[in-house]
Amino acid sequence: MEVIRPRRLRKDNVTRELVRETRLSKSALIYPIFIKEGSGIEENIAVMDGQKRYSPDRVEHAVETVIKAGIGSVLLFGVPEHSRKDETGSEAYNENGALQQAVRKIKSSFPQINVITDVCLCEYTSHGHCGLLKGKEVDNDGTLSILAKVAVSHAQAGADMVAPSDMMDGRVQAIREALDQHHFTTLPIMSYSAKYASSFYGPFREAAGCAPSFGDRKTYQMDYHNLREAVRESELDVLEGADILMVKPALAYLDVIAKLKETFDLPLAAYSVSGEYSMIKTAAKAGMIDEAAMICETTVSFFRAGTDMLITYFAPEIAAYISEGRIG
Repeated sequence: MEVIRPRRLRKDNVTRELVRETRLSKSALIYPIFIKEGSGIEENIAVMDGQKRYSPDRVEHAVETVIKAGIGSVLLFGVPEHSRKDETGSEAYNENGALQQAVRKIKSSFPQINVITDVCLCEYTSHGHCGLLKGKEVDNDGTLSILAKVAVSHAQAGADMVAPSDMMDGRVQAIREALDQHHFTTLPIMSYSAKYASSFYGPFREAAGCAPSFGDRKTYQMDYHNLREAVRESELDVLEGADILMVKPALAYLDVIAKLKETFDLPLAAYSVSGEYSMIKTAAKAGMIDEAAMICETTVSFFRAGTDMLITYFAPEIAAYISEGRIG
């Protein structure tokens, strides 16, 4: 039998790029930004080397970096003052809240930027859970109307898309109905459809000040043992009106990304979360890995698995590597 030679298509860089199966684009990148209540704030996040919290009046600095990198989308998270947190997370739908101010600022200065807003209560509740409480239990149905109010407040501020991350049953339908009732029928919903109860969220919880004051989130975020449940959750979100599905985290859930890509025809996002970011940063700082090489390899793995868009704190670096031809 004649030797079969797959190496023929690996013989030089031009050929390798010609037959490349996975293609990346800067337009598929989404950069998360933390918006802290106050003014004149541009502070480093100790647990996420290279990331910052910005007050609404300073958010333009972050967006300028995004634009310079050739990235078109951002995802905003609000970080209110502790004194404004309450049992119901009412600051989340304050029309003059930090996140709402930041949305208006960005859309006024950079109308071309696609502004996506995280819809959740954990940053705004005094107990740190993603919904209202009944005793020590999260009240699913009682939370839905609050989430809908938050989404509408973001839309009224000028958001281009809302992204509910709370994992309450029925929240996509509640948000869709509220947006439609307020004449935001064209505003899409990116649903955190398969969000797992993950240890990879640790740095984010410190960055956003949203660690639960008791218990954990395992009664509403998904058990990481389960794959079929992700399909069921996503199917429900499709039926309720989601426009984009999401898997979170990304790196340890490539099988979930692949399964949802195979099962549904909606656009699929993946969120490479704070723990993934901080692991690479810390290992690189210790001289254990090549940071750029690791960023490139993990990024390609997300798109190879089937994601159409990637939320990542490495978005500016990835955009640069695409421009340099290191990945693409």
